[in-house]
Amino acid sequence: MRFLRLYLRVLQLLGPDRWIAYGLGFAALALAGLQFLEPVLFGRVIDLLSRSERMTSSSLWTEALSLLVLWAAVGLSAIGANVAVALLSDRMAHRNRLTIMARYFEHVLSLPVSFHGDTQSGRLMKVMLVGADNLFGLWLSFFREHLTTFIAAIVLLPLTLVMNWRLGLLLIALVVLFALVSAWVIQKTEEAQGRVETLQSRLAGNAQDALSNVVVVQSFSRLTSEARLFGDIVREVLHHQFPVLNWWAVVSVLTRAASTITVIAIFVLGTVLHVQGQATVGEIVSFMGFATLLIGRLEGAVGFVSRMVFQMPSLEEFFAVLDARSSVPEKPDALNLQRAEGAVKFENVGFAYPGGPPILREVDMDAPPGRTIALVGQTGAGKSTAMALLQRLWDPSEGRITLDGHDLRDLTLDSLRRNVGVVFQESLLFNRTIRANLLIGRPDATQEDLERCCRMAEAHDFIAAKPQGYDTLIGERGTSLSGGQRQRLAIARALLKDPPVLILDEATSALDAATEARVQRALRALMAGRTTFVIAHRLSTVRDADEILVFEQGHVMERGSFAELVALDGRFAELVRTQLTGESAPA
Repeated sequence: MRFLRLYLRVLQLLGPDRWIAYGLGFAALALAGLQFLEPVLFGRVIDLLSRSERMTSSSLWTEALSLLVLWAAVGLSAIGANVAVALLSDRMAHRNRLTIMARYFEHVLSLPVSFHGDTQSGRLMKVMLVGADNLFGLWLSFFREHLTTFIAAIVLLPLTLVMNWRLGLLLIALVVLFALVSAWVIQKTEEAQGRVETLQSRLAGNAQDALSNVVVVQSFSRLTSEARLFGDIVREVLHHQFPVLNWWAVVSVLTRAASTITVIAIFVLGTVLHVQGQATVGEIVSFMGFATLLIGRLEGAVGFVSRMVFQMPSLEEFFAVLDARSSVPEKPDALNLQRAEGAVKFENVGFAYPGGPPILREVDMDAPPGRTIALVGQTGAGKSTAMALLQRLWDPSEGRITLDGHDLRDLTLDSLRRNVGVVFQESLLFNRTIRANLLIGRPDATQEDLERCCRMAEAHDFIAAKPQGYDTLIGERGTSLSGGQRQRLAIARALLKDPPVLILDEATSALDAATEARVQRALRALMAGRTTFVIAHRLSTVRDADEILVFEQGHVMERGSFAELVALDGRFAELVRTQLTGESAPA
């Protein structure tokens, strides 16, 4: 059953704390036994009182006192077991909640760009927070309450047959009937609740999407439209949620009625048996105590099961993310490459996204250490895809890419990406301080290192002008900085990393002409002695490249130096003429 499989997996996550879990299981067994003894002792007291007229006062007091002492010992032991269970289960649940969040977070960060391209970050955050909170609640309630119920139902309930098998059978039959009704309702509602959870994830994703693009929402007067879209999803959630709530409301009413029905049934059957001499008054009282205890616990269990049904889709989403596997898996014996020399080679490389048309075909490229290769061509020609393969964000569909003669698939991802630095077309910055953003490149860098790299990237002056200097918070995605400032920080970050292989993806596209000239000088210093790949649309920025590759529809159509390609008068020369014409056209 899907419900039980999911429940077992939730408990299996506690593997590192299994000895504490075993201890809690033993405590729950002891607690269930002690709770079982209380109605038995109460019944014995009733039987003792019913025989009191036939007993001497001394024997009556002796037996009564022994029962009371035993009852007190049972009560105190139950209190102690409850305290131990509460303390241990609380600590275990809190600790594992944070552990599973950390595991989820690390796993999601390790997943490739293909996964994140298909999944909204708002949905991932919602899945993590809701999933971890639900796991916490399940662990806590299971070990504090419902493990004892489970033990009582499976182990101790059959022991009632020893006391009086007729009353025991009645009690077992009523509990089984109760469990069957609950199972039927679970089956009726789990699919509907799954649809509700899907809509909840859509709700979180749409909200995050609108909030991250709030400038667009306001600029295009989308406030009413976005609010209406949000409201439409809310109404759809309620449309699917209300029938589920109705079913569980029925179960709640039946649960409350079951307590009364069970007590009455035991009283009626017990009276008949007592008249026939097959049950004592004490046994009847004990069984009424069992019924009250079990039904009370089953009420709690039904509440727990209903919460589990509501939480099942979110837990399945949580586990689906944890189970997601990388499209660029790392081999168990992958090589941890230290600092590479920087020799990069593409050998007959082809690539297509899963289920899509070819993006790259038969791409060959040889970049010895220190060589600068420029990749030019129209948007969508395959330049950025080729560089994504070099970072192993994807693996080639055909051929292979090597670094210092090693197939990228034979290297650890960490060592590969440690040897490759990237300055992106769009500056990607964290909502942290300038210093923290720079130290991503090299966490152990000194203040002198930061300032040297920022001066080379023409960034030090604007940083020093900030009220908190390098400790200035820059806002989400660096929104408190201009585009040029963000780009110069990204260049400084790459300088600080000092990688042997460098990818410049339109690295100066956001800069004005004067700043671009200064940063180009810094980039030339950065490129010295490194294998550098420059993706460029402005062809004037690649004049000094050792080799220019002209991409068109995933092929390398032409290759050579700037002068050679212009003299060839082919596709590259046509692109140069188009740009020169565009730049000279009147504004």
